[in-house]
Amino acid sequence: MTSTASPPGSSPTTAAAPPARRRSVTAAMCACVLVAQSLVAAMNLAIPKIAASGLHPSPAQLLWIVDTYVLVFAGLLIPAGALGDRFGRKGVLLTGLGVFAAGALLSALANGLPVLLAGRAVSGAGAALLVPATMSVLLHAAPPDRKTGAVAAWSAAVGIGGMAGNAGGALILQYLPWQGLFWAYVPVALALLGWVAKSAPRVPRQTAALDLPGSALLVLGAAALLFGIIEGPGLGWTSAPVTGAFALALVLFVVFVRHGLRAAHPVLDPRLFRLPRLRAGSIGIAVTFFGMFALFYVNAQFLQYVKGYSPLQTGCAIVPLAFGMMAVTKYGMRWAARAGEARTVGVGLALITAGLLLLSTADAGTPYLLYLVFLLAMSAGAGLAMPTLSHAIVASVPARSSGMGSGLQGAARELGAALGIAVVGTVLSVRFASGTGHGAAVATAFTEATALGYRIAAGVVLVVGVTVVAGLRTGARADRSRA
Repeated sequence: MTSTASPPGSSPTTAAAPPARRRSVTAAMCACVLVAQSLVAAMNLAIPKIAASGLHPSPAQLLWIVDTYVLVFAGLLIPAGALGDRFGRKGVLLTGLGVFAAGALLSALANGLPVLLAGRAVSGAGAALLVPATMSVLLHAAPPDRKTGAVAAWSAAVGIGGMAGNAGGALILQYLPWQGLFWAYVPVALALLGWVAKSAPRVPRQTAALDLPGSALLVLGAAALLFGIIEGPGLGWTSAPVTGAFALALVLFVVFVRHGLRAAHPVLDPRLFRLPRLRAGSIGIAVTFFGMFALFYVNAQFLQYVKGYSPLQTGCAIVPLAFGMMAVTKYGMRWAARAGEARTVGVGLALITAGLLLLSTADAGTPYLLYLVFLLAMSAGAGLAMPTLSHAIVASVPARSSGMGSGLQGAARELGAALGIAVVGTVLSVRFASGTGHGAAVATAFTEATALGYRIAAGVVLVVGVTVVAGLRTGARADRSRA
């Protein structure tokens, strides 16, 4: 293997880097994305402690505490990728880790809801900066024959992040107040910053246009939509602020599309959605995460409020879901190659729907092993659907737009998660608000509210899933006709 000379002060090229250095880079990049993803899952475990804290948050405010991170994360993913291209992936990655740590520190020090929400937003911005950069650095550091394995390791880290967030967050919250969760992320992020600074190579910069107006329209439109969903129960669905928020969201999304059609380098080109497989894949990814994060938001509270589990027991109770998802994901693409994308995704979304409906029947007397079967049905569905939908997006995006396709996947994933949390949390707040009392009365009211939330989420996954499957079939027919 020949080596090439590197300019003074630059990192070794991929070919010249020793295997130990490449392994260190791979481990560092996977650790970064794992930490960013884990904070989404860990927050759900902290909800009962935050609800009982001196902050005295309302149900809507609890939703904002969870969703602010996800919303900012989702909205900035695509423009953050362009920032990395223009200013350097390693520099943007290091900046993202620093911003993420600063947001965690601000959240840990928060003495009121506005400061906590600001900290969550700052951490979300840091996560958006670091996640796309990790993939670019990883691919640059991997030799051609190792790139597939590097991508597989990165994808596994995204999935493991949820499990790590549940297990690690459960351990912290078992013994510390909710602030301890954020304190734990500060040294972790700083340690990763030092690791990345030492081991990661510098990736050559590329020409990239920043579409700041398009990015702003996307974030503001999503924020207005979430405001209407979350604040509807408290302010009234027909109140001026709520109806105004929905109208504003519609206007902003229309302007976003018009801007995308006219801009020379839009953050997201609406014309891509003319491709049936890409359109179906994007919607499918979003609805898959809608259903899964509806589960994650409610599950942690259900197990603590209704089943009486400790935070540690709650975190451990959902860990098998991640293992089940990873086991099925390994074979999902093989099944799609044999049975077809539409059929594989259809089975996956049907399993998620069935899992949500089965979970809606759970109560205080449901044995954990039966509850685990319900969880595993959902994990199998996600394991089938996610890799197939991701491949549908990647395979249908033109080579010149591959970066946009990758960002689109991430944005669809996080926006779907934010909407799942908002919708099921809103249903929960409406039904549980009347569940006053103590002990069994509260548990019964929460169980009934949870059941309704799961059934509504299942209905959304089912209805949207039908359109996704139809879109994949249309795309497959179009591909065959062109061939």
